[in-house]
Amino acid sequence: MVKTNRPHIGIFGKTNVGKSSLINVLVGQDVAVVSSQPGTTTDPVKKTMEILGIGPVVLVDTAGLDDLSALGPQRVKRTHNILDQVDLAILVFSGPLDGYDHGIMETCIARRVPFFFVHNKSDLGSSAEEINGVDVVEFSCKAPNVARLIDKIKENLPKSSYSQNVILDDFVRPGDEVVLVMPIDASAPEGRLILPQVQTIRNLLDIGAVAVCLKDNELREYLQTHTPRLVVTDSQVFGYVSSVVPTNIPLTSFSILFSRLKGDFEAYLRGTPVISSLQDGDHVLIMESCSHSVNKCEDIGRTKLPNWLQKFTGKKLNFEVIASLDTLPEDVAKYKLAIQCGGCMVTRTQILRRLEKLAQCGVPVSNYGLAIAYCNGIFERVTEIFRRKDW
Repeated sequence: MVKTNRPHIGIFGKTNVGKSSLINVLVGQDVAVVSSQPGTTTDPVKKTMEILGIGPVVLVDTAGLDDLSALGPQRVKRTHNILDQVDLAILVFSGPLDGYDHGIMETCIARRVPFFFVHNKSDLGSSAEEINGVDVVEFSCKAPNVARLIDKIKENLPKSSYSQNVILDDFVRPGDEVVLVMPIDASAPEGRLILPQVQTIRNLLDIGAVAVCLKDNELREYLQTHTPRLVVTDSQVFGYVSSVVPTNIPLTSFSILFSRLKGDFEAYLRGTPVISSLQDGDHVLIMESCSHSVNKCEDIGRTKLPNWLQKFTGKKLNFEVIASLDTLPEDVAKYKLAIQCGGCMVTRTQILRRLEKLAQCGVPVSNYGLAIAYCNGIFERVTEIFRRKDW
């Protein structure tokens, strides 16, 4: 099974309760700076580790909730923002619980983030705290019981964060031939494939299907002698590929497959047709989920997609872009449409939390691939396989 998610586990608590020591003990390396000086951890520190039965997870060390330094408010705000990125929160304390501890617990409950408490430095005395039925793990970094802590992580980490439907299992059978159209242009990474392509190939190999990888200029000739079960293409060449692939062969794109895997696919299907109702001056939010060097002429989210949307609508639209996992703008309700990338570099939880905030403000959402398909007049065609009952 191809696992497309790495669950994120955040370590939260006040300064000097041993958050950095805890993450170092868990991974068995000194990845976070440990000091008695308050405020040692300034920006979130991330480290990947493997947990048997789950796979790779990302541990995130955060700044103290009670950071009183000059930059403290900014660090605390960033710590709270991390809550929208994690699948599980470990709340660390080393003395009596106070307002900071109860505050982060209440925030986890409000944001529906699973959590449990770790009473660190328990060698100095066990905790008598009873916290509304919440799990409390007694722990000491001087004599760590790592196995017990990992068991508690397994117990509280939502299974959906690391075990989910993979990419093509419900559409492709062993022996089926699937053509993957992968243009090599200025936006393609030199010497490698993009992550959705790699993961789709691996998924097809796991299924026992035949993955045929072609550049767009090789597709027409190949289809003269082959009838694959499915064609998956880079969304940027939808216009050409849809004109070459016969209508009896199902067609979709990598971005659409990943929008189904990681986003709210039904919300995308509802939101995409809003493109036709956009008017002059409307604001459209483009949501990337990775950081990358921008090629102004070839960038899909910042150049090509806005150009396609304006050409299709005939309207002058205002576009704004947020990158990576940056927080949404405060005035998010002003957007008439938000368009999310496939999300190959982030987790499903992270995308769903972002989409949830948009839904609360009544902002329709779409996906790169679906929006491009809509502008090319093939929206119904590329989503047909998700509605068919005979697969």
